[in-house]
This record gives sequence, structure tokens and C-alpha cells, in this order.
Amino acid sequence: MTIEAVMIGAGQRGHHVYGRWALEHPDQLRFVAVADPDPGRLERFAEPHRIPRDLCFREPLELLESAVLAPAAVIASPDRCHRQHAEAALTAGYQVLAEKPMADSLDGCRALVKAAADSAGGLHIGHVLRFTPFFNALNQVVRSGRLGDIVTVEHRENVRAWHMAHSFVRGNWGRREKAPPFIVAKCTHDFDVLHWNLNSPVRRLSSMGSLFEFRPERAPEGATDRCTDPCPVTDCPYDARRLYLDERLTGWPVHVVTDDLTPEGRFRAIAEGPYGICAYKAGSDVVDHQTVSMELESGATVTLIAHGHSEEEGRTMRYDGTRATLRGRFGRTQEIVLYDHITGEGEAVPIPAARSGHGGGDEGIIESFLAAVAGKAAPITTAAESFESHLLAYLAEEARLTGTIIDVDERRG
Repeated sequence: MTIEAVMIGAGQRGHHVYGRWALEHPDQLRFVAVADPDPGRLERFAEPHRIPRDLCFREPLELLESAVLAPAAVIASPDRCHRQHAEAALTAGYQVLAEKPMADSLDGCRALVKAAADSAGGLHIGHVLRFTPFFNALNQVVRSGRLGDIVTVEHRENVRAWHMAHSFVRGNWGRREKAPPFIVAKCTHDFDVLHWNLNSPVRRLSSMGSLFEFRPERAPEGATDRCTDPCPVTDCPYDARRLYLDERLTGWPVHVVTDDLTPEGRFRAIAEGPYGICAYKAGSDVVDHQTVSMELESGATVTLIAHGHSEEEGRTMRYDGTRATLRGRFGRTQEIVLYDHITGEGEAVPIPAARSGHGGGDEGIIESFLAAVAGKAAPITTAAESFESHLLAYLAEEARLTGTIIDVDERRG
């Protein structure tokens, strides 16, 4: 059965992930309407999906507050709009799949959970890592008891240096007034996986972090305001000319910078747009490294480290239990190895191959959402389930700013 849906936000995730999947699986998903303030994005999305002009909206609320056009809605608008658009879709009666974060404040997350509970539809949050073969294998091992009782966990979110400069310095998440904090935007996935795996609520947490690198006083000597001025610094890791002008690169992140992938189009984009500004002078005011320390109700301790100075994109983790230790790597290479405390020998855990982006999570969450819309399965990442990860992320930022240890139970509500 083909599920029809409306698309709210035809940018990176909307067009390149959900839209592309629908075109590749027309027997399962078809978009019948789209809303995006950018006329170029509207046209880019509408044409391959054969959406008529009268079902292309510049204002998302105009679409959501008109007649219900399909049983499902996908919310892939900017982070600060997620709550408003998801609430409008729920009020209209859509089954909703919304990108994380749920809202741009903790109070907003609480309000969205209530809106979902009061609605006739349902709200699913895009926690794609739960749907990857890797994290499913990890979850099965941790929950099986093979490690014994979990004593301590270290989980690292390692963001490549150029990715940090692209998204969290020059891009949409580079300033606090434009988007949720770094730990919310990047790590609600990680908090969700930890919550899912460990099956014990966080009792209290603290956090530290800062903006270490991307400040004007750390710019290389002679650096110009733009990489295309031209900048004489030839060994800068964040040189936009190297990142975006290479014609062999045609996917993400280049298509975020421009739709015109000709040499002239690429150069014009970085010469005039935000992605060509010197990373040290772009005005970022979000952290580029943060550590969160947590104590669980079980007595176990967890450390989450997120940073933007890695040579390789991916997550690494270590779980130490009373019977065994687990080490894992999720990125370009994937592996899970168990080390028994008696024999000391390592055992590799088999990980099925991924079939889509985000380590297979993109396809998995779309299929799960469609099954829920069709009434064939219960949703896995409901708003109520997702709230815990958002609570921890927002409290981590509060703890960082205030320098306090926060009692999570008191704030859970």
C-alpha cells in the first residue's frame, strides 16, 4: 500500500533523504504536497514528485491549516520551527514524523509531548540511530546481560573538523539565537541511544565545555575575512576552497551550499554566502567541545563527550560491566567487540550491512513510520519516549552554563 504524505521543509533532509526515498520506493510512499519558503526548493521538490502548483505552499501553516491532504506529514523544516509545524500537523489530524530536536526549548518539548497525547494522530521523532543495524546489535548485547551489570560507559560523538566548521560555525547551527545548543542539535541521538540501551534513568548530571577554536584571536596570521579574498593561508583545515570547489564532490555538504555545481556556481556561493567566511571570523558562539557526566539510578556512571575536532566522523563507545567489556566504533568502519573478564579474549559481534544513510537508519525510520501509519506496527520513537533524550540534552546545556550538578528526577516532571 502506498502511503501519501505532505512534506514540510524541502531542504537537506526533506529533499535529499525523504524525498529521494519516496522516488526510489513509489509503491510505499508518495508526496502529494510540499511547503517551503524558498521558491527554488519548492520547484526542485515538486518537479520529480509531480506535485501540482496549487499544492506547493510558501507558508507551511497554510498547508497544514487547509484541508487534510494525506494521512501523513513529514516535518523537516528548520529546528526552531519543528514544534510549531508538528503541533499544527497533529491538530489537523496527520500522523507526523518530525526531525529532531522536537522543539527549541525544554518547555517546548513538554508542550509538544502533551499536544501529541491530546491528538488523534501520532508523533514520531527522527531518532534514526535506533534503526541502524549497528545500534540494534549493540542494544541486543547490552540488554542481554552478557556484560553483567553495567558499571561505567564512555560514549563519544566525534565530529570531523570540516563538518564542525560547515554546520556549527558557518552553517545553520553556528549561533545560539538561530538554533538549539550544540549538545541538543547534535547529541539528542546519543542521549536517546544511551537511554534505550541502559534502561535506567539518569539521576543527576553535570557538564563542561566551551568554544575553543573558532575565535578571531585564533585565526592564522594573515587570514582574510573570506577564503576567496583570496586568503594566503594554505594549510587551514577549514579552507572553503578545498571543501567546496572540488568538482569530484557533488553530494553533501556541497549541495547545502549551492544547487549550482558548476565551478562558477560553487565559487560564487562561497564568495558571497556564509560558507566562504573565514571560520575563525564567522561569529560562532556555540561550543566546539562538551562533556556530560551522568549518574544513573542503577549507580552506573556515564560520560558523553561531543567535539568537533576529529579526523574521522563517527561515534566510539566503551561499556564496562561486571562480566565483560564492550568496545564499539560506528562510522566509516563499524565494529563491536566483547572482551570477557575471565578469558580476556575478544569476540566480534556480527553487524548486518546498512542499506541507507545514517548507517541504515534513514531507511529504517521511514519504514517504521509507514508501518505505523498503515496500522501494521506500533511506533518506536514516540514523543513521550523521545522526551527523555531532549530533557538530558537541555539540562546538560543548563548545567554547563550554570556550573551546577542538576537533579534530573526533580526536572523530569
